[in-house]
Amino acid sequence: MEQLINYLLLFGQLNPQQIDLIRGKVVMKEIKKDQYYHEAGQIAREVIFLTEGVMRVCYYNHKGDEITKYFLDENHFIADLDSYNLAIPSVEYVQAITDCKYIAISKTVMEELSMIIIGWDAIIAKITAKGMAEKVNRISTMMPSDAKERYLKFLTNFPALANRIPLSYLASFIGITQSSLSRIRKNIDQ
Repeated sequence: MEQLINYLLLFGQLNPQQIDLIRGKVVMKEIKKDQYYHEAGQIAREVIFLTEGVMRVCYYNHKGDEITKYFLDENHFIADLDSYNLAIPSVEYVQAITDCKYIAISKTVMEELSMIIIGWDAIIAKITAKGMAEKVNRISTMMPSDAKERYLKFLTNFPALANRIPLSYLASFIGITQSSLSRIRKNIDQ
């Protein structure tokens, strides 16, 4: 719980009563490795804050291939904002890559906190803006490069994730086959 409070405090001021209110409203949850937290076709009804583990966001393209869009680890919020804000079915899946622990904040609780805590909306707006910028940077830095460069950029940008995610998901993320990724890794290690 302290991870969430400390993260929120990076974006704005909260007094002890407001912190206690938040603690009383959010719910700690767990999900096992390989389980889906959220599936396409569902409407997102909560925002989560990952306190332990790694999740990936993926979708299926028009050919039916599973494509990994990005990975999220500890101290990140996860939400399909279009689905959450507009109450429309999601087009993405969110899967636990490792056993995960997270804090769930329902839409109802978010609305309550917005009405009770002065500055809550500003805190959430700053967190959302940061998350959107990180999402764009995760994806855009990979696109203009060849496969080896994308892999090396991934290692540079996300060194803590490299040994926590299966090669098949990493290959999907950088847009190559798993066998190509294995060859690239072998050539780099030589």
